[in-house]
Amino acid sequence: MLHILKQIAKSGIRTESAPAPAEAMVVVARLQQAVLRTLGRALAIRQVDAGSCNGCELEIHALGNPYYNIEGLGIRFVASPRHADMLLVTGPVSRHMAIALQRTYDATPEPKLVVAVGDCGCTGGIFGESYASLGRVANVIPVDVEIPGCPPTPTQLLQGILAAITVSAAPPP
Repeated sequence: MLHILKQIAKSGIRTESAPAPAEAMVVVARLQQAVLRTLGRALAIRQVDAGSCNGCELEIHALGNPYYNIEGLGIRFVASPRHADMLLVTGPVSRHMAIALQRTYDATPEPKLVVAVGDCGCTGGIFGESYASLGRVANVIPVDVEIPGCPPTPTQLLQGILAAITVSAAPPP
């Protein structure tokens, strides 16, 4: 045993140098810093289904899986609009959901962002305006960013959320 310890002392510690961070991790770190710099904390999102077919919700749920890892960017979903910075609204606004959507908007503290998701949220989609639907989200509450698609991919959703943050961080003209 003494012989092995002498050999270790003679040769010193020899290890490989630490690997450079992967490019993807550098991008994630920059995005996380941008979110924290803009908001000073994590972005809290309240998702509201105003009458959708749930296609957009499936893509929104995919943002939480390890591939997209939205929480790793400092973005999280919350259960109450009182804790939210952003409303992520899907579907055409049904007449029965109009009051609930307006109350959710009113309960969200200022400054708040509203993102309309999917073709239905942006334009009313195939449902349009009718006896049962008020159409697009902007007909009920003000919208800052629209993410088109039927349904939009998780990448498009993430781009839209980051675009909304960028819009809020830009100084007024």
